[in-house]
Amino acid sequence: MNLASLLETFGDHWVLAFGGVIIGLIFGFSAQRSKFCARAAVIEGCEGTWGSRFAVWMLGFAVAIFFVQAVVLTGFLNPAPSRHLGSQGSISGALVGGLLFGMGMIMTRGCASRLLVLSATGNLRALLSGLVFAVTVQASIAGLLAPLRLWVTSLWLVEGGPERNLLNFTFPWMGLVVGLLIGGIALWRLKVTRASDDTSWTFGGVLVGLTIAMGWALTQLVASVSFEPIAVQSLSFSSPSAEWLMRTLSTGTSPKFGFDAGLLPGVFAGSLLASVIFGEFKFEGFQTENKLGHYLTGAVLMGLGAVMAGGCTVGSGMSGGAVFSNTAWLTLLSIFAGAALTYKALRSLNSPT
Repeated sequence: MNLASLLETFGDHWVLAFGGVIIGLIFGFSAQRSKFCARAAVIEGCEGTWGSRFAVWMLGFAVAIFFVQAVVLTGFLNPAPSRHLGSQGSISGALVGGLLFGMGMIMTRGCASRLLVLSATGNLRALLSGLVFAVTVQASIAGLLAPLRLWVTSLWLVEGGPERNLLNFTFPWMGLVVGLLIGGIALWRLKVTRASDDTSWTFGGVLVGLTIAMGWALTQLVASVSFEPIAVQSLSFSSPSAEWLMRTLSTGTSPKFGFDAGLLPGVFAGSLLASVIFGEFKFEGFQTENKLGHYLTGAVLMGLGAVMAGGCTVGSGMSGGAVFSNTAWLTLLSIFAGAALTYKALRSLNSPT
Protein backbone atom coordinates (compact mmCIF):
# COMPACT_ATOMS: atom_id res chain seq x y z
CA MET A 1 0.00 0.00 0.00
CA ASN A 2 1.52 3.33 -1.08
CA LEU A 3 1.17 6.69 0.69
CA ALA A 4 -1.71 7.86 -1.49
CA SER A 5 -3.68 4.74 -0.57
CA LEU A 6 -2.92 5.23 3.12
CA LEU A 7 -4.14 8.82 2.98
CA GLU A 8 -7.30 7.79 1.18
CA THR A 9 -8.00 4.93 3.61
CA PHE A 10 -7.16 6.55 6.95
CA GLY A 11 -7.13 10.27 6.17
CA ASP A 12 -4.27 12.75 6.05
CA HIS A 13 -4.42 13.79 9.67
CA TRP A 14 -4.43 10.27 11.10
CA VAL A 15 -1.44 9.30 8.95
CA LEU A 16 0.38 12.40 10.20
CA ALA A 17 -0.60 11.59 13.78
CA PHE A 18 0.76 8.04 13.44
CA GLY A 19 3.97 9.41 11.95
CA GLY A 20 4.18 11.85 14.86
CA VAL A 21 3.89 8.95 17.31
CA ILE A 22 6.73 7.04 15.66
CA ILE A 23 9.02 10.07 15.48
CA GLY A 24 8.05 10.98 19.05
CA LEU A 25 8.96 7.48 20.25
CA ILE A 26 12.44 7.86 18.76
CA PHE A 27 12.88 11.35 20.22
CA GLY A 28 11.64 10.36 23.69
CA PHE A 29 13.74 7.21 23.90
CA SER A 30 16.87 8.97 22.61
CA ALA A 31 16.42 12.11 24.73
CA GLN A 32 16.00 10.01 27.87
CA ARG A 33 19.07 7.89 27.21
CA SER A 34 21.33 10.79 26.18
CA LYS A 35 20.05 13.16 28.92
CA PHE A 36 19.38 15.67 26.14
CA CYS A 37 18.75 18.99 27.89
CA ALA A 38 19.26 22.60 26.78
CA ARG A 39 19.24 23.82 30.38
CA ALA A 40 22.11 21.53 31.37
CA ALA A 41 24.02 22.62 28.27
CA VAL A 42 23.71 26.28 29.26
CA ILE A 43 24.79 25.57 32.84
CA GLU A 44 27.93 23.77 31.67
CA GLY A 45 28.69 26.76 29.48
CA CYS A 46 28.23 29.15 32.40
CA GLU A 47 30.55 27.07 34.56
CA GLY A 48 33.14 26.90 31.79
CA THR A 49 33.23 23.09 31.71
CA TRP A 50 31.61 22.68 28.27
CA GLY A 51 30.95 19.09 29.26
CA SER A 52 29.00 16.14 27.96
CA ARG A 53 25.53 17.70 28.29
CA PHE A 54 26.67 20.69 26.23
CA ALA A 55 28.25 18.36 23.68
CA VAL A 56 25.16 16.17 23.32
CA TRP A 57 22.85 19.13 22.77
CA MET A 58 25.21 20.63 20.19
CA LEU A 59 25.50 17.26 18.45
CA GLY A 60 21.72 16.96 18.17
CA PHE A 61 21.47 20.51 16.80
CA ALA A 62 24.30 19.88 14.31
CA VAL A 63 22.71 16.67 13.01
CA ALA A 64 19.36 18.45 12.63
CA ILE A 65 20.94 21.28 10.62
CA PHE A 66 23.02 19.01 8.40
CA PHE A 67 20.31 16.53 7.44
CA VAL A 68 17.53 19.10 7.05
CA GLN A 69 19.75 21.17 4.76
CA ALA A 70 20.79 18.04 2.86
CA VAL A 71 17.12 17.27 2.17
CA VAL A 72 16.54 20.89 1.14
CA LEU A 73 19.44 20.76 -1.33
CA THR A 74 18.03 17.61 -2.94
CA GLY A 75 14.93 19.62 -3.81
CA PHE A 76 12.60 17.32 -1.89
CA LEU A 77 11.98 19.68 1.05
CA ASN A 78 10.72 23.21 0.51
CA PRO A 79 10.48 24.94 3.91
CA ALA A 80 9.68 28.35 2.38
CA PRO A 81 5.90 28.13 3.05
CA SER A 82 6.40 26.99 6.66
CA ARG A 83 5.57 29.27 9.57
CA HIS A 84 9.28 29.71 10.27
CA LEU A 85 9.91 31.35 6.90
CA GLY A 86 6.67 32.04 5.05
CA SER A 87 4.65 33.68 7.83
CA GLN A 88 5.06 37.05 9.49
CA GLY A 89 7.57 36.90 12.34
CA SER A 90 8.37 39.06 15.33
CA ILE A 91 11.85 40.25 16.26
CA SER A 92 10.57 41.71 19.53
CA GLY A 93 8.76 38.45 20.31
CA ALA A 94 11.92 36.45 19.66
CA LEU A 95 13.99 38.73 21.90
CA VAL A 96 11.59 39.12 24.83
CA GLY A 97 10.04 35.67 24.54
CA GLY A 98 13.42 33.98 24.29
CA LEU A 99 14.68 35.78 27.39
CA LEU A 100 11.56 34.81 29.34
CA PHE A 101 11.77 31.21 28.19
CA GLY A 102 15.43 31.00 29.15
CA MET A 103 14.70 32.42 32.61
CA GLY A 104 11.88 29.94 33.13
CA MET A 105 13.95 27.03 31.83
CA ILE A 106 16.50 27.55 34.60
CA MET A 107 13.89 28.02 37.32
CA THR A 108 11.81 24.99 36.40
CA ARG A 109 14.89 22.79 35.77
CA GLY A 110 14.13 21.91 32.18
CA CYS A 111 12.73 23.16 28.88
CA ALA A 112 9.37 22.02 27.51
CA SER A 113 10.64 18.83 25.88
CA ARG A 114 12.78 17.94 28.91
CA LEU A 115 9.79 18.30 31.25
CA LEU A 116 7.81 15.85 29.11
CA VAL A 117 10.69 13.37 29.03
CA LEU A 118 11.17 13.61 32.82
CA SER A 119 7.43 13.29 33.47
CA ALA A 120 7.47 9.90 31.76
CA THR A 121 10.21 8.69 34.11
CA GLY A 122 8.05 9.38 37.18
CA ASN A 123 9.17 12.92 37.98
CA LEU A 124 6.07 14.53 39.50
CA ARG A 125 7.76 17.94 39.70
CA ALA A 126 8.24 17.91 35.94
CA LEU A 127 4.67 16.72 35.41
CA LEU A 128 3.17 19.55 37.47
CA SER A 129 5.47 22.12 35.88
CA GLY A 130 4.52 20.80 32.44
CA LEU A 131 0.82 21.19 33.19
CA VAL A 132 1.34 24.80 34.32
CA PHE A 133 3.38 25.38 31.17
CA ALA A 134 0.53 24.07 28.98
CA VAL A 135 -2.06 26.22 30.79
CA THR A 136 0.12 29.31 30.35
CA VAL A 137 0.65 28.58 26.66
CA GLN A 138 -3.11 28.42 26.13
CA ALA A 139 -3.62 31.59 28.19
CA SER A 140 -1.00 33.32 26.01
CA ILE A 141 -2.60 32.16 22.77
CA ALA A 142 -6.23 32.97 23.46
CA GLY A 143 -6.65 33.82 27.13
CA LEU A 144 -5.71 36.25 29.85
CA LEU A 145 -2.13 36.72 28.69
CA ALA A 146 -2.97 37.12 24.98
CA PRO A 147 -3.12 40.97 25.04
CA LEU A 148 0.37 41.15 26.59
CA ARG A 149 1.71 38.67 24.06
CA LEU A 150 0.16 40.58 21.14
CA TRP A 151 1.54 43.89 22.37
CA VAL A 152 5.09 42.58 22.69
CA THR A 153 5.11 40.76 19.35
CA SER A 154 3.67 43.77 17.49
CA LEU A 155 6.56 46.04 18.49
CA TRP A 156 8.90 44.79 15.74
CA LEU A 157 7.48 42.65 12.95
CA VAL A 158 9.14 41.13 9.90
CA GLU A 159 7.20 39.98 6.87
CA GLY A 160 7.39 36.39 5.71
CA GLY A 161 9.39 35.61 2.61
CA PRO A 162 12.95 35.03 1.39
CA GLU A 163 14.33 37.70 3.74
CA ARG A 164 13.56 35.48 6.73
CA ASN A 165 15.93 32.77 5.46
CA LEU A 166 19.46 33.59 6.59
CA LEU A 167 20.92 31.36 3.88
CA ASN A 168 19.56 33.71 1.23
CA PHE A 169 22.31 36.13 2.27
CA THR A 170 25.05 33.57 1.70
CA PHE A 171 25.51 30.31 -0.24
CA PRO A 172 22.84 27.54 -0.32
CA TRP A 173 25.34 24.93 0.90
CA MET A 174 26.43 27.09 3.85
CA GLY A 175 23.89 25.24 6.00
CA LEU A 176 25.83 22.01 5.55
CA VAL A 177 29.05 23.79 6.54
CA VAL A 178 27.45 25.19 9.71
CA GLY A 179 26.14 21.75 10.62
CA LEU A 180 29.56 20.17 10.13
CA LEU A 181 31.32 22.87 12.16
CA ILE A 182 28.92 22.58 15.10
CA GLY A 183 29.07 18.79 14.87
CA GLY A 184 32.86 18.86 14.91
CA ILE A 185 32.87 20.96 18.08
CA ALA A 186 30.34 18.61 19.68
CA LEU A 187 32.33 15.46 18.85
CA TRP A 188 35.52 17.09 20.13
CA ARG A 189 33.87 17.92 23.46
CA LEU A 190 32.42 14.41 23.71
CA LYS A 191 35.91 12.98 23.23
CA VAL A 192 37.51 15.37 25.73
CA THR A 193 34.90 14.58 28.39
CA ARG A 194 35.08 10.86 27.53
CA ALA A 195 31.30 10.83 27.15
CA SER A 196 31.90 9.28 23.73
CA ASP A 197 32.91 6.10 25.59
CA ASP A 198 29.21 5.66 26.38
CA THR A 199 27.58 5.15 22.98
CA SER A 200 24.14 6.01 24.38
CA TRP A 201 25.22 9.66 24.66
CA THR A 202 26.53 9.98 21.11
CA PHE A 203 23.93 7.74 19.46
CA GLY A 204 21.11 9.38 21.40
CA GLY A 205 22.20 12.88 20.40
CA VAL A 206 22.39 11.85 16.74
CA LEU A 207 18.91 10.31 16.84
CA VAL A 208 17.42 13.40 18.48
CA GLY A 209 18.79 15.51 15.65
CA LEU A 210 17.55 13.05 13.03
CA THR A 211 13.99 13.31 14.34
CA ILE A 212 13.97 16.99 13.36
CA ALA A 213 14.82 16.03 9.77
CA MET A 214 12.29 13.18 9.90
CA GLY A 215 9.53 15.57 10.97
CA TRP A 216 10.25 17.96 8.10
CA ALA A 217 10.48 15.08 5.60
CA LEU A 218 7.26 13.38 6.74
CA THR A 219 5.09 16.49 6.61
CA GLN A 220 6.58 17.49 3.25
CA LEU A 221 5.89 14.01 1.85
CA VAL A 222 2.26 14.05 2.99
CA ALA A 223 1.79 17.63 1.76
CA SER A 224 3.09 16.68 -1.69
CA VAL A 225 0.53 13.88 -2.05
CA SER A 226 -2.49 15.20 -0.15
CA PHE A 227 -5.28 17.16 -1.77
CA GLU A 228 -5.75 19.08 1.49
CA PRO A 229 -3.49 21.92 2.67
CA ILE A 230 -0.92 20.36 5.02
CA ALA A 231 1.46 22.44 7.12
CA VAL A 232 5.09 21.52 6.44
CA GLN A 233 6.68 21.50 9.88
CA SER A 234 8.77 19.57 12.36
CA LEU A 235 8.90 18.98 16.10
CA SER A 236 7.43 21.51 18.52
CA PHE A 237 6.26 21.24 22.13
CA SER A 238 4.60 24.52 23.13
CA SER A 239 1.42 24.75 21.03
CA PRO A 240 0.95 20.94 21.02
CA SER A 241 0.98 21.02 24.83
CA ALA A 242 -1.87 23.53 24.84
CA GLU A 243 -3.73 21.51 22.20
CA TRP A 244 -3.54 18.38 24.32
CA LEU A 245 -4.73 20.37 27.34
CA MET A 246 -7.81 21.55 25.41
CA ARG A 247 -8.32 18.10 23.91
CA THR A 248 -8.36 16.64 27.43
CA LEU A 249 -10.70 19.24 28.90
CA SER A 250 -13.17 19.57 26.03
CA THR A 251 -13.29 17.24 23.05
CA GLY A 252 -15.85 19.49 21.34
CA THR A 253 -13.46 22.42 20.98
CA SER A 254 -10.18 20.55 20.53
CA PRO A 255 -8.26 20.74 17.24
CA LYS A 256 -8.30 17.71 14.97
CA PHE A 257 -5.51 15.19 15.12
CA GLY A 258 -2.34 15.69 13.15
CA PHE A 259 1.42 15.49 13.46
CA ASP A 260 1.52 17.52 16.70
CA ALA A 261 -1.19 15.38 18.31
CA GLY A 262 0.82 12.21 17.77
CA LEU A 263 4.18 13.68 18.73
CA LEU A 264 3.62 14.30 22.44
CA PRO A 265 2.21 10.85 23.33
CA GLY A 266 5.03 9.32 21.31
CA VAL A 267 7.71 11.25 23.22
CA PHE A 268 6.12 10.30 26.54
CA ALA A 269 5.92 6.63 25.58
CA GLY A 270 9.48 6.58 24.27
CA SER A 271 10.90 8.10 27.43
CA LEU A 272 8.80 5.80 29.62
CA LEU A 273 10.00 2.77 27.67
CA ALA A 274 13.65 3.78 28.00
CA SER A 275 13.38 4.46 31.73
CA VAL A 276 11.70 1.11 32.38
CA ILE A 277 14.12 -0.91 30.23
CA PHE A 278 17.19 0.63 31.86
CA GLY A 279 15.80 0.67 35.40
CA GLU A 280 15.58 4.44 35.74
CA PHE A 281 11.84 4.82 36.33
CA LYS A 282 11.01 6.06 39.82
CA PHE A 283 8.50 8.45 41.33
CA GLU A 284 10.07 11.72 42.44
CA GLY A 285 8.39 14.72 44.06
CA PHE A 286 9.61 18.12 45.18
CA GLN A 287 12.76 17.89 47.26
CA THR A 288 11.63 20.73 49.51
CA GLU A 289 8.28 22.52 49.62
CA ASN A 290 9.79 25.99 49.30
CA LYS A 291 10.86 25.19 45.72
CA LEU A 292 7.28 24.79 44.50
CA GLY A 293 6.79 28.47 43.72
CA HIS A 294 10.24 28.57 42.14
CA TYR A 295 9.37 25.81 39.66
CA LEU A 296 5.87 27.00 38.85
CA THR A 297 6.98 30.59 38.27
CA GLY A 298 9.50 29.23 35.81
CA ALA A 299 6.79 27.24 34.03
CA VAL A 300 4.68 30.41 33.63
CA LEU A 301 7.65 32.35 32.22
CA MET A 302 8.40 29.51 29.80
CA GLY A 303 4.81 29.27 28.60
CA LEU A 304 4.47 32.99 27.94
CA GLY A 305 7.92 33.20 26.39
CA ALA A 306 7.33 30.25 24.08
CA VAL A 307 4.23 31.80 22.53
CA MET A 308 5.89 35.21 22.16
CA ALA A 309 8.94 33.66 20.51
CA GLY A 310 7.03 31.21 18.32
CA GLY A 311 8.34 28.09 20.00
CA CYS A 312 10.68 26.49 22.50
CA THR A 313 14.29 25.27 22.27
CA VAL A 314 13.12 22.46 19.99
CA GLY A 315 10.17 23.99 18.13
CA SER A 316 11.82 27.29 17.34
CA GLY A 317 15.47 26.68 18.14
CA MET A 318 16.08 23.31 16.46
CA SER A 319 13.22 22.95 13.95
CA GLY A 320 13.30 26.62 12.94
CA GLY A 321 17.06 26.91 13.29
CA ALA A 322 17.59 23.96 10.95
CA VAL A 323 15.89 25.91 8.12
CA PHE A 324 17.81 29.07 9.14
CA SER A 325 14.84 31.20 10.10
CA ASN A 326 16.14 34.56 11.35
CA THR A 327 13.70 34.73 14.26
CA ALA A 328 14.42 31.10 15.22
CA TRP A 329 18.15 31.78 15.59
CA LEU A 330 17.42 35.00 17.46
CA THR A 331 15.07 33.10 19.77
CA LEU A 332 17.70 30.45 20.45
CA LEU A 333 20.35 33.06 21.29
CA SER A 334 17.88 34.92 23.52
CA ILE A 335 16.96 31.69 25.33
CA PHE A 336 20.62 30.98 26.03
CA ALA A 337 21.20 34.57 27.19
CA GLY A 338 18.16 34.56 29.48
CA ALA A 339 19.12 31.18 30.91
CA ALA A 340 22.75 32.17 31.51
CA LEU A 341 21.85 35.47 33.20
CA THR A 342 19.24 33.80 35.40
CA TYR A 343 21.56 30.96 36.40
CA LYS A 344 24.31 33.37 37.39
CA ALA A 345 21.86 35.63 39.26
CA LEU A 346 20.40 32.73 41.23
CA ARG A 347 23.87 31.40 42.02
CA SER A 348 24.93 34.80 43.36
CA LEU A 349 21.84 34.82 45.59
CA ASN A 350 22.44 31.20 46.69
CA SER A 351 18.98 30.37 45.37
CA PRO A 352 18.18 26.85 44.07
CA THR A 353 18.82 26.31 40.37
